[in-house]
Amino acid sequence: MLTDAELDRYARQIILPAFGGAGQAKLKAAHVAIVGAGGIGCPAITYLAAAGVGKLTIIDDDVVELSNLQRQPLFTDADIGERKAVVAADAARRINPHVKAVAVAARLGGANAATLLAGANFILDGCDNFTTRLAVNRAAVALHIPLLSAAIGAFEGQVALYEGWRAGSPCYACLVGDDPNQEGLNCAETGVMGALAGMIGTMAALEAVRALTEWGSPLIGRLAIVDMLDRRWREVAVAKDPECPICRG
Repeated sequence: MLTDAELDRYARQIILPAFGGAGQAKLKAAHVAIVGAGGIGCPAITYLAAAGVGKLTIIDDDVVELSNLQRQPLFTDADIGERKAVVAADAARRINPHVKAVAVAARLGGANAATLLAGANFILDGCDNFTTRLAVNRAAVALHIPLLSAAIGAFEGQVALYEGWRAGSPCYACLVGDDPNQEGLNCAETGVMGALAGMIGTMAALEAVRALTEWGSPLIGRLAIVDMLDRRWREVAVAKDPECPICRG
């Protein structure tokens, strides 16, 4: 049940016909695990907390650095050297005291991914390396948890939703393969426009809310690509790989 304070807080989205009180109740009952409290994670945490997701588990083993502040607005100079997960969880609780925010200041990997993600009913992955992303994907498929994957680099961002355990639905590895040693570039190497991180992180939060409350058309099996160098938007289908070692069969 929503309290009077919650009804007032969320009034502007509750009045949306496609959302309503039923959608708000679904958000309150939801538990979202967020992997990475960086450029994507910070805006995603902000808007998921503000929207009223009941529980956020924030997983990140990194500490705040000065170079993060250009695109990670949950942090300030006073937070430099502090654990990102802890600072982000504190910020989420300040944004919305109705939200339970749990900090997990640990590095997610193949050995602990299933343990760290168990209990969530949605995963938002905004981390910056293939090894972690692939570990998250394997756990998401094994645990039957929808995985919203978001990534940024330079002027481009990508968002997609995967439910690889379902027949005909791809997993993240269907798109990129399952080799954790494949080459990939991070923001330190390619650079990134700070506002783009906010844009893609907010888009990821919106798609998470969409999937959790079932309004509109979800991004399952589709990759949304944004190129802000020339302001281009497009979506491409991601097919299930019948030879995928993670989700086939």
